[in-house]
Amino acid sequence: MSGWYLLTHNVPPRPLYLRAKIRQRLAQVGAVALKNSVYLLPKSDDALEDFQWIAEEVISGGGSAHIAEASFVTPANEEIVQLFQQERDADYEAVVAEAREARKRGRAADMPSAAARLSKRLEEIRRIDFFDAPGRSAAEEAVNALGARAAGKEKSRMLKVHPELTGRTWVTRPGVKVDRIATAWFIRRFIDPKAKFRFATPDSRFAKDEIRFDMVGGEYTHDGDRCTFESLVRAVGLPDRGVKAIGEIVHDLDLKDGKFGRPEAAGIARMIEGLAARYPNDDDRLEKGFAMFDDLHEAMTKK
Repeated sequence: MSGWYLLTHNVPPRPLYLRAKIRQRLAQVGAVALKNSVYLLPKSDDALEDFQWIAEEVISGGGSAHIAEASFVTPANEEIVQLFQQERDADYEAVVAEAREARKRGRAADMPSAAARLSKRLEEIRRIDFFDAPGRSAAEEAVNALGARAAGKEKSRMLKVHPELTGRTWVTRPGVKVDRIATAWFIRRFIDPKAKFRFATPDSRFAKDEIRFDMVGGEYTHDGDRCTFESLVRAVGLPDRGVKAIGEIVHDLDLKDGKFGRPEAAGIARMIEGLAARYPNDDDRLEKGFAMFDDLHEAMTKK
């Protein structure tokens, strides 16, 4: 162990919300409490930055905060590591319980959103699981099982109608943005949960089992005043109103004609810009974009 960072702080009694806010922020970065108002993270550049931001929030709220670099004679490093593992195990146990409850009692229509939500939560816990807590594997198995159940429900509902679109590799141009990310999300969520994606220029060679989308000569691409997302949804069927709303948002952003005037479009545009700036790799963009469209779909379905 290369060392630790300690954050000591004193939060004023008012405003009332500040104490809860600081406690939540400390939990989000994975810090554990050694005692009241003394929190610990394993030494890293990210940990120092996290503590610096939290300290600034405390001070801005009228409190005091100090950050120190530390090593310990007692408790031993092993005991401190166990504290971190216990915290993460509790998080993992909560995920396992939620996943099992969703499988046991959840309606088929609710399972994809539950699987997406818990997958996102699992990834958040992994990021602050600094010492590989033992409960991680059980949580991963529970979330994967829920995802498989959700994929099976979607498959039985959709894929019998379009078996020719399953087990295929879908190819699109590199540098994916809103239309291609949204289309790939629709493919993975509503057509083939095991769909693979490849990125190539339109003049590349393509295998017989590959399906091209959003490119010149592609099987699914722009059609008249429809973007690729709309063209594919029109071809295979509209699952729900959430997909319809996403199609309108993607249309407005991709074709820039303001046809639907969706108020959400500006915010989604900024999110896509952030994805493109942060993730130069197209596979990474799809992975992060899928999570974003899962959340958007959930919101638009219940709206």
